[in-house]
Amino acid sequence: MSVSMRNQIPGTVVAVTSGEVMATVKVRLAGGEELTAAITREAVKDLGLAAGSAVRALVKATEVALATGPVAGLSIRNQLSGTVTDVATGGAMASVRIAFGGGELTAAVTKEAVTELGLESGSPVVALMKSTEVSLATA
Repeated sequence: MSVSMRNQIPGTVVAVTSGEVMATVKVRLAGGEELTAAITREAVKDLGLAAGSAVRALVKATEVALATGPVAGLSIRNQLSGTVTDVATGGAMASVRIAFGGGELTAAVTKEAVTELGLESGSPVVALMKSTEVSLATA
């Protein structure tokens, strides 16, 4: 299956915590970072997810927020530190590519945000993703 999401990050499930309807799935990425995905229990069952399962974490570029450093006091579980490798700006929006220990991802943010944050190639950045915006696919 092909999908339009640019952010497809390979990893391994390290834990599944089930609730009545939803589950959280912790995924360890190649660089040792961890991502949390909040998905339905039914999806966990359908995908056969358990510790050791190989997965791809899928995140739309529009669901990746950026900060110039770690952010405390926030409910967003996923914060990946990295370095900007490319910034492509258009009239209103920008595409920001970020390299981190476990790979690379893209954030789609406003051109104004890029300017205000001073983002350019080589800038340190933290990519933030809500766990409810991380989907999982089996590898």
